[in-house]
Amino acid sequence: MNAKKNIRTLTLDELTQYFLSIGDKKFRAKQAWEWLWKKHAQSFEDMTNLSKELREKLADDFSLPSLRNDASQYSSDGTIKTRFKTVDGHLVEGVLIPVESRQTACVSSQVGCSLSCKFCATGFMDRKRNLHFDEIYDEVALLNEMAEKTYGKKLSNIVFMGMGEPLLNYKNVLKAIERITAPDGLGIGSKRITVSTSGISKMIRQLGDDGVKFNLALSLHAANDKKRSEIMPINETNNIKSLIDALNYFYEKTKNDITFEYILFKGENDSIQDADDLIKIYKQVPVHLVNIIEYNPIDEVDFVKPEKEATQKFMDYLAAHRVNVRLRISRGKDIDAACGQLANKDLDEKKATAIQH
Repeated sequence: MNAKKNIRTLTLDELTQYFLSIGDKKFRAKQAWEWLWKKHAQSFEDMTNLSKELREKLADDFSLPSLRNDASQYSSDGTIKTRFKTVDGHLVEGVLIPVESRQTACVSSQVGCSLSCKFCATGFMDRKRNLHFDEIYDEVALLNEMAEKTYGKKLSNIVFMGMGEPLLNYKNVLKAIERITAPDGLGIGSKRITVSTSGISKMIRQLGDDGVKFNLALSLHAANDKKRSEIMPINETNNIKSLIDALNYFYEKTKNDITFEYILFKGENDSIQDADDLIKIYKQVPVHLVNIIEYNPIDEVDFVKPEKEATQKFMDYLAAHRVNVRLRISRGKDIDAACGQLANKDLDEKKATAIQH
């Protein structure tokens, strides 16, 4: 027996043809489409303006696999980390980060990761599989519902900075963003979305060729090849020179903002020489901003966060050389929700709320 087709893989035209083929009205397709993408129905039973018989017919002919909230964990700073479960039992994490002016969703693109960055907990997990485009969409939709329920505000920003490397799940990430930004989807503006990559030159160029509208962040974290390769093995096949060339190509094609992400590690990449190396790269790429990020400890390695004075000295040196630099304060550290900490750990029962189905 063949598996049922996932209804969310159909286009609106294909859905229209389906309803006509079963002798129903053309407008039913738009009703179902709105349930799938705007109202975020998680089952055919949710589609309450369709008859019971039609809902049963849809359930007979199609599947509607959707991501489910499995448990949520609440930080003292208001950050909420949610563990999602896929229909085949995999777990991924997403984070809602509320601040005064924004509600930001940090979403995952893969179950695990294959890149093994030394400072990232996800990098110590195996990559099980890519997330499908509708699962990524579900992450955003569910975090949006959480933002409205908890803080009375919709999501304003989305960052692909969760588990996995987005550019190694290229087609699903782009299709998810198309649905997230579509007026008949979540309608979130492209300029409110940032995709973060560890640095895959070929795919950065592909983003330029595809004329994407969203912003790009490069996880740089070291400004010479020797140091970067030690902490990010991807650099051995995608060195800094190739990334500079790819980023310039991307900007030439799209004119979208480019950000450098730079985690400071004490005694590793926080010297004045490291700052000079970073300045040299900054001057070769039209970088909108350098985000200096606090290191968030993970169990697997013994990197150390520099003292505040050392961090400030590093940033002051960059600023004195006309680098647009900002310190990004990590949120959700007490629940392992901060940058580099997502790893599907067992949640602290005192800070977690299981969601029953």
